[in-house]
Amino acid sequence: MFGTFKTLMTGANARAEERVKDAFAIELIDQKIRDSEAQLKAAKATLASLVQRQRSENRLLDALTTRITTMTTRAEEALKGNRVDMAQQAAEAIASMENEAQLRQATVDRLDGQVIRLRGSVEAAHRRLIDLKQGAVTARAIRREQQMQGQLRTTIANTSAADEAEDLIARVVSRDDPFEQSQILAGIEADLNHFSLDDRMADHGFGPATKVTAQQVLDRLKRD
Repeated sequence: MFGTFKTLMTGANARAEERVKDAFAIELIDQKIRDSEAQLKAAKATLASLVQRQRSENRLLDALTTRITTMTTRAEEALKGNRVDMAQQAAEAIASMENEAQLRQATVDRLDGQVIRLRGSVEAAHRRLIDLKQGAVTARAIRREQQMQGQLRTTIANTSAADEAEDLIARVVSRDDPFEQSQILAGIEADLNHFSLDDRMADHGFGPATKVTAQQVLDRLKRD
């Protein structure tokens, strides 16, 4: 029972972690890039220190080699001058310097290998960091597109606003014209009061005219 509960809790934690990663993927990417930049910076500093030590050891080795060459020449000249005692001292010095040179050469060789390996690691980390930054740009673009698509889906799914707008348009379009309505009402009133009948009969010459016509005005002007 306890094992089953533990398994369920582990699965729930894993799903929760995945949801957090999905929700904060861009932030996590940026943080990982910052961590990578810090690591690369530290690696560069270490490489610079190794290169500096490598150059220092090479300079010391070169100086030691020059001293050995010079001392060898002096020892040869001392032997030619029958100064065996000084040649002996020179030989002892040369032996000591050659032993030191072997140690320094081993150090230089070791530093050369370390510098080559670390330089390769720094170059690889630099290229990978560039790829990560380019990937982050792509991830941001995709996330913005996903957000826009999500908003669009929400807008399309939410039809209440569109339905309300259509209802309002229908109300405005279908609303009666108040001016036309007033004209209809005036006509109805005229019919009820028989005013329109008087006008129609007068127009046909039955009884006096109810309105002054343009022809009547012209006839009056001719008489005057």
